[in-house]
Amino acid sequence: MQRRHQKVIEEAPAPGIPRKLIDKIGDRCVAACKKINYRGAGTFEFLYENGEFYFIEMNTRVQVEHPVTEWVTGVDIVKTQIMVAAGEKLPFTQRQIEIRGHAIECRINAEDPFKFTPSPGRVTSWHMPGGPGVRVDSHVYNNYFVPPNYDSMIGKLIVHGDTREQALARMQTALNETVIEGIQTNIPLHRELMVDAKFMQGGTNIHYLEHWLSQRKR
Repeated sequence: MQRRHQKVIEEAPAPGIPRKLIDKIGDRCVAACKKINYRGAGTFEFLYENGEFYFIEMNTRVQVEHPVTEWVTGVDIVKTQIMVAAGEKLPFTQRQIEIRGHAIECRINAEDPFKFTPSPGRVTSWHMPGGPGVRVDSHVYNNYFVPPNYDSMIGKLIVHGDTREQALARMQTALNETVIEGIQTNIPLHRELMVDAKFMQGGTNIHYLEHWLSQRKR
């Protein structure tokens, strides 16, 4: 899910894409890394449409959505990239990596949930959810001041479940348990999207959120 080419919700694995095709993409990424003698963490990006995938770019760094990959693979990507940078060998082989369950990440932004105007200011209350299958990545705390000078993202809420349906249910609960006061956030937007019929079905395209927002205004 993205708005103005900025990701809002990420999930892994991608729903609706055959496993064989995902493996094929992975094989090509490995071949590309070998070709350019690449060493370290990196992210290949593709668009997928009508059974075909199209290369966009490679980012030579860890992406914001790395927690969903970490959760379904069991690999600590940040720790592993540091090990590689220190000259150590990977503690696993590609064949040992298995995709288990489903993970969803919601980017928590300090902004109006539907107008998207920035909302800097002091956080008067910060209560994030916890429990099995729930992860929060953030630097924010009670009385933290959100500055107006930087990106509006103040945290990431990530959940994992044995199935996509379980992950969706877990995210719905986690979002309802989240309390952030003093500033506006996009939590209400995430709450609505998590119960949207087409999103729950899976396989929505990259323009779906902007279309959904335009329909909501009517």
